[in-house]
Amino acid sequence: MPQICSSKNSQKKTFPIIICGICNVCLWFYQLLPPMDNYRLHTRKEEDDKNLVPLGSVVKGVLLQQFFQATVAHLLFLLTCKVTASENVVQPSIPVQIVQIIIAMLVMDTWQYFVHRYMHQNKFLYRHVHSQHHRLVVPYAIGALYNHPLEGLLLDTFGGALSFLVAGMTARTAVIFFCFAVVKTVDDHCGLWLPGNIFHLFFQNNTAYHDIHHQLQGTKFNYSQPFFPVWDKLLGTYMPYRLVKRPEGGFEARLMKD
Repeated sequence: MPQICSSKNSQKKTFPIIICGICNVCLWFYQLLPPMDNYRLHTRKEEDDKNLVPLGSVVKGVLLQQFFQATVAHLLFLLTCKVTASENVVQPSIPVQIVQIIIAMLVMDTWQYFVHRYMHQNKFLYRHVHSQHHRLVVPYAIGALYNHPLEGLLLDTFGGALSFLVAGMTARTAVIFFCFAVVKTVDDHCGLWLPGNIFHLFFQNNTAYHDIHHQLQGTKFNYSQPFFPVWDKLLGTYMPYRLVKRPEGGFEARLMKD
């Protein structure tokens, strides 16, 4: 599938990063509003007591991660795209693009499940790489992409590139897919169980599902991300949960062990 090295396509690759930044900031401020305490999966005190890294360090880590991923994406773009004289790309029909996005979702889920699970099983990788992300026992939106640069490269950059190549998407379709994936990932870490949330309606792998994985007793379960829990269910790492309303407001996601 030929791709075009143009300034237009080069600019498109930054859209998911911009969308991620906007979602992070908006959901974080939204989370700070007192009425949102009625929808939080953890109390503010739990967030302060359980998290092992301050907000300032998380913000710095996320900015570093975004810069690193943008740099890698730009280098990959320069190395892999095919220079042509024309800037016109024939876009496939809407049904074809939908199928491509579904394929990309399945490919990304498969890649991220096995890499993510291996990072938990390999003591060296967990201690020196993946444990950075789990310093946030109580997740929040800005911390969605707070992880080690190597993890970002393996999970997000390589996983995204593989999804793009296997699905055969054009640059425009890829931007739509990556923006959707970024928004979904941020929502999964926002720590809010909001009524009418479209992701909660259509995806079993959602905010509460991933919250279980961040809890200390749930780190060996619910590895699937960011879309479907298929691999967890197939390979015995699926942990169901129930939402319990706290008397003081908000919800709690509790593991349902046999």
